[in-house]
Amino acid sequence: MRINWKGVMPAVTTKFTNNDTLDLNMFEVNIKAQLDAGVHGIVLGGTLGEASTLSDEEKRILTRTAVDLVENQVPVLINIAEQTTKGAIEAAQKAEEDGAKGLMMLPPMRYKSCDRETVEYFKAVANNTSLPIMVYNNPVDYKIEVTLDMFEELLTCDNIEAVKESTRDISNVTRIKNRFGNRLKIMTGVDTLALESLLMGADGWIAGLVCAFPKETVAIYELQKAGRIQEALEIYRWFLPLLELDINPKLVQNIKLAEVATGIGTENVRAPRLPLVGEERKQVLNIIEIGLKNRPILPDYKSLSLTH
Repeated sequence: MRINWKGVMPAVTTKFTNNDTLDLNMFEVNIKAQLDAGVHGIVLGGTLGEASTLSDEEKRILTRTAVDLVENQVPVLINIAEQTTKGAIEAAQKAEEDGAKGLMMLPPMRYKSCDRETVEYFKAVANNTSLPIMVYNNPVDYKIEVTLDMFEELLTCDNIEAVKESTRDISNVTRIKNRFGNRLKIMTGVDTLALESLLMGADGWIAGLVCAFPKETVAIYELQKAGRIQEALEIYRWFLPLLELDINPKLVQNIKLAEVATGIGTENVRAPRLPLVGEERKQVLNIIEIGLKNRPILPDYKSLSLTH
């Protein structure tokens, strides 16, 4: 399966039991809800998937389980967030063995690599895997920006195909299109800029609140793709207070609370993260409650994908 870089790909949360082991039953519930909503791919082990807390073996279990669950309906991608080039190459090779169809890849972790080091890191992994790669460009959270000049060098590797565009600069979508045309596919990675980015030409959306609200997220994508902008906008305006839960240091706890509210997740996080308490919890629950109370009735958005 080649990856068609378009549509909604949830950056799914990692489900844990009360005993801090992988909760594969709830993981299955959520993945099935995503597939039922019509998502176009599944991304494992990202920021939202609590990547930094997962063991190597847990990542492999998640990959294999997701591959079994999706039954080739959509591609499964796993995030690579490693501290060494050697570790990143090994992670890519294991992902390939486990049936992943693509990689989302962050720059080196911990060490703030310079432009040359960052480029060489990505290229080394690309040259040691046949899987397609989406570069996760998030200088706000990870302090390393992959510039357009750096992408110019990276695109000499045929399997570097896409960028998860999380610079928070909406103009970057146009800059990338102007510079690279369709050679570099753009998946917007910021929930609160998603519709804006899609309208400016982004090909798809690596989404966060989709974990709790899969149908609404896919509906926005399909409606805008079909040119029904006003309908997409109405859903998006309803969604924005919820989407803002993603732009927060506690995004994992926030989104897991939303998953509880929609019946497709639990609140369990892995320490050092802790579930929300007190006023902070009350505020998040209030946003979720208002969202649920005013949840929009969706049009038959799935039929739209057959016409475009």
